[in-house]
Amino acid sequence: MSLELISANHAAALAATLAGRANRTGRGFCSGVYPITPSTECMEYLCGQTIEKGKVIRVESEHSAMGVCIGAAGAGARTFTATSSNGLAYMAENCIAAAGLRLPVVMAVANRTIGPPWNIWADHGDSLTLRDHGWIQFYCADNQELFDTVLCAFRLAEDKRVMMPAMVCMEGFILSHTVAQIKVPTQEQVDSFLPPAAIPHRLGDTPHTLGQMEVPHLTEMHRLQHHNALLAVPGVYAEIEKSFAEVFGRRLPDPVVPYRAEDAEVLIVSMGTIGSTAERVVDALRARGRRIGALRVRLFRPLPVESIRKWFAGKSKIAVIDRDISLGFGGILWGEVRGLADPGAIVQSYMAGVGGGDLRPEHIDNILADMDVRQHAGRPALVEAV
Repeated sequence: MSLELISANHAAALAATLAGRANRTGRGFCSGVYPITPSTECMEYLCGQTIEKGKVIRVESEHSAMGVCIGAAGAGARTFTATSSNGLAYMAENCIAAAGLRLPVVMAVANRTIGPPWNIWADHGDSLTLRDHGWIQFYCADNQELFDTVLCAFRLAEDKRVMMPAMVCMEGFILSHTVAQIKVPTQEQVDSFLPPAAIPHRLGDTPHTLGQMEVPHLTEMHRLQHHNALLAVPGVYAEIEKSFAEVFGRRLPDPVVPYRAEDAEVLIVSMGTIGSTAERVVDALRARGRRIGALRVRLFRPLPVESIRKWFAGKSKIAVIDRDISLGFGGILWGEVRGLADPGAIVQSYMAGVGGGDLRPEHIDNILADMDVRQHAGRPALVEAV
């Protein structure tokens, strides 16, 4: 184990490098890459690595980058790529294909606002456009968590009970370009944690097809299989948490991360780095005698419904802060979780940091002041954060 001072982009690429080398006794590693701000540094770092029995292929578009991963995973290789924003949108057709083909591709997404108008700063709206298409989705709060989650994502996606692609999300610039000290395991430790990839339906000596034409009944059957595979993720993840702690000597964060939430009168719910800011606000208000708590949703797909419902129980006021907007509706996370609260609870939607605005503690203070006077939930509110 060593300590490295690196950005989240480099942390994702380093984790992918170690995972790729760990498959040298299997069918190797392959990555299709195409640059887009703010994920470019991830690909640049990966291109500079030496991976035994591995290849990084530079292509002409994001669509082709995922196409490379589909081909490589279809041949049984461990696969990885990275993208952001409109690059992810351009890649979407092949992202849906990777999920439909049950290929365990792992992708780092540096969350960035989708344009036009053009904006290069953080917004969860890019990755959330794929929330209904079969990708496991993690949202990370710091560089160490991102590194650990990329390693975890390979093992989770490649588990035969899951066999679905996974994206690990970091907010553009807020994490992607921020340098922090992280613990990096040895190759031997990663080898111990990540067994060689075994994709049971890979193309090989026995002729068969991937993505064939099918009749409606078969599509229904396959969608149910995909759905059940995603529902299996929390149980498999719990097993991986134990293995991760045994090999690396530290715990992975749970799918839902509570912070001083047990006796909270008001709960702040968020994803990504907003969760870290919320925890600092909770500490400050607890010191003044206020019973405020926070809940960070780390695993968004599949949504850990029972865990969220457990932490919502007994809470009369819940503020959900989204770094995204579903136009004409409100915050996406709010829309997913509002039905999990107790009957009569006030679950209010706040959209903040949309388009990359800086969400500071005083903004959360203002949200809590609004919650204090609310007698019922109202229309989703856009918080101006600059």
